[in-house]
Amino acid sequence: VQLQAFGGGLVQAGGSLRLSCAASGRTFSKNVMGWFRQAPGKERDFVAAISSSGDNTRYAVSVKGRFTISRDVAKNTLFLQMNSLKPEDTAVYYCAARRLLGSLLAVNTGAYDYWGQGTLVTVSS
Repeated sequence: VQLQAFGGGLVQAGGSLRLSCAASGRTFSKNVMGWFRQAPGKERDFVAAISSSGDNTRYAVSVKGRFTISRDVAKNTLFLQMNSLKPEDTAVYYCAARRLLGSLLAVNTGAYDYWGQGTLVTVSS
C-alpha cells in the first residue's frame, strides 16, 4: 500500500498550488483521508480531512477559506487546492488515510494509518 504526494514547490505569497496524492495497492474509497503538514522544527499538524464520499470536510482554522480538500474516488486520488498562500504555510505536506471505516474526520496523526512521503511547499514573502 502506498500513498504518493506530489505537486509541491516554490510559490510567492498570494499564489496557489494544488497538491495531489495517488494511492496504490488498495482502494481508499470507503476511508477518511486527510492532509497534514510539518514545518521545520515543529510537530506535524492537521490541515484538512474529507469523508469517503467527499460530502463532508474539515479544516484547520489557519487554512479555512483558503484551502480546499477534494477526492476522486474512481481514481483513488486525493487533492488539496491551496490559494492565497502565506509564508507560514511553508511546510512538508503529507497525505494520509485511515484504515478504520467510519465518518470521523479525525485531526490527530494517530488516527491515520497510511502516510505518503510528503511534498515540500515553500512560500516566499
